[in-house]
This record gives sequence, C-alpha cells and structure tokens, in this order.
Amino acid sequence: MPVQLYHLFAFGIAALVVLGMTPLVRSWGLRSGRVDQPNHRKVHQQPMVRLGGVSIFCGTMLALAAIWSLRGFEMLPPDKMSQVLGVVIGGVAFFAIGLADDLFNLSPFSRLFLQIIVASLAWQAGVRIDFVTIPAYGLVAFPALLSLPITTIWLVGMANAINWIDGLDGLAAGVSGIAAVVMLIVCLFMNQPAAAIIAAALAGGALGFLRYNFNPAQIFMGDGGAYFMGFTLAGVGVIGLVKSVTTVAVLLPYLILAIPILDMSAVIFQRLRNGDSPFIADKRHLHHRLLEAGLSHRSTVLVIYCLTLWVGSLAMAFSGIPSGYAYAAGATVLLSYTGWQASRSSRQAKE
Repeated sequence: MPVQLYHLFAFGIAALVVLGMTPLVRSWGLRSGRVDQPNHRKVHQQPMVRLGGVSIFCGTMLALAAIWSLRGFEMLPPDKMSQVLGVVIGGVAFFAIGLADDLFNLSPFSRLFLQIIVASLAWQAGVRIDFVTIPAYGLVAFPALLSLPITTIWLVGMANAINWIDGLDGLAAGVSGIAAVVMLIVCLFMNQPAAAIIAAALAGGALGFLRYNFNPAQIFMGDGGAYFMGFTLAGVGVIGLVKSVTTVAVLLPYLILAIPILDMSAVIFQRLRNGDSPFIADKRHLHHRLLEAGLSHRSTVLVIYCLTLWVGSLAMAFSGIPSGYAYAAGATVLLSYTGWQASRSSRQAKE
C-alpha cells in the first residue's frame, strides 16, 4: 500500500469509529450519571456526558492497530520504532490519567505527578527534545540533564494546554484536529511517515468527534480525551519534526500549537502575577475574553479555529512546502474575514 494511502486509511478508520461509537458512549454516560454539571465558570446550561474522549481514544487506537496489521510500521528502524511506541503507549497512559480524573476526580497534584512520570518514561523511550534553535546561531544540543526536564515540560504542558482550552463546544476537538492535519502534512513533507500516521489517526478521531461536540454539543471529551490528544500532538511534534536536525523543523511544532501554548502561558502568568494558584480554574482564557467582548459562542470557536489554521499555515510556509506561502496568505484572508464577521455580528447584537 502506498504511503499516503496508509495515512488516508488511518484517518478514515478513526473518524468512522468515533462517529459510530460516540452515541453509544453518550448513552452509557447518561444512564450511569457520568455527567459534567453546570457552574458559574462553565458555559453549558445542562448536565453533559464528559466521556467522549473514550471514543476518540478507541478510534485512534483502532486505526493505528489496523495500520500495524497491514505492516505500515514494519520498515522503521529500531530506534524510530521505540519512539513511535513511546508516543502511542504514553498516549494510552495520559488517557488513563484523564479518564480516572473524569470518573474519580483526582487532585491536580496527583494528576501532575502521574503525568510527569509518564512523560519521563516517554523520554526514556526516545521521545526527546535534544536541540534548541537560537536565531542567527543555529542548533544547540542539550545534555540529558536538560533534555529530560525540557521534554517533560513540553509533553505535560501540551496535554494540559489542550485540556485548558476545552471550555467551549467543539473548541479543543477542532483546534486539535486542525493541528493534527497540519502536522500530518508537514511530517509527510519532512519524510516522517510514521509520525504522520499517528497524526492522521488523531486528526480523524478529533474531527469525527466534532459531529457530536460542535455547538450545540451533545457530549464533551473530558480530561481523558484532552490529555490524550494533547500528549499525542506533542509527541508527534517531537518524533516527527524536532528530531529533524534543521533549524526550521525544530520550531514547527511550537508554531503549529502556538494558540494553546500562548493561551496557557498567558493564563499562568496572570494568575501568578495576581498571587493566585496556577491550578485554580478561572475565566481568563482566550475564549472567555472573546465571549466577554461580545462574540457569540460559535463565532468565538470559529475565530480560534481560524487562528489555529493561520499559525499552521505559517508552519507549512516556513517548512518549505510548495505553495506554502499561498496557503498562509489564504489563511490570513480567512482569519481577517472571520474576525470581521464576528465583530460585525457582535456590534449588531449590542444594537
């Protein structure tokens, strides 16, 4: 089977599994009372099942298992196979941590401790950030003493960043799906087909889930889905792009995931500046601020989608993909138009 067909196959299987499984998960969640209750910080007005991550996880894993059975990974060298397994098994563990929190409400510190352990084991398996790029200088190699904490911060941070933006219907799933599609394209261009297969399966699962999660949502993904997608995106960025010893490739995953990274960083900075705990949830996220500015629920989500697509298009342009700058120009026009329409709708609503 040609390489690109493996990726299309992985995307399609994951999407179909999620489309078929999500109603079953929702039905079970309603019967068992596994729901997210409304409160002053949340925008939903009725109890919602928050176990949608189960279907995303199952769809992605079944897609990867199908590719494995078709021997889509058999040509990988041993060190690359170890990295792929590090991302996949680490994703399983992060999903388990999130699912345990969805079911049993773990404390923030216990979740963080478990995430650090799993990320450290993924580093041991070869999912490592070994380089940093310095403008006008180039690549600088990290010793293991620095590589371990930097990699752990990246993997754990991205898992939580995706979880933190999961505050509006369809937001985290859409942002993750767009980022996964961009990573799929860039990884293929960088000749990293194994990482691209994981990205394809994750993209299919995330975008398939939008059928039930976009506003008005029927189900939430919960911490299990958010942690799984965040860790997997971060892991794919490491083994598919950061491992490429070029200045541009090292920067690409941070650019592709810039929206959740900047959102999380800004919120943590504001909380610390105000003397608040960085673990206490509040309404300082980008989506909260856009809602406060008068944008509707859907307009807010669409604007953040366009922002994610825009930074992704910049990554494609910087990677050297043919017509990459044309894609970036098109995404810029789309972002401008979406922002203008959202602003116009906000003004009309106030009038």
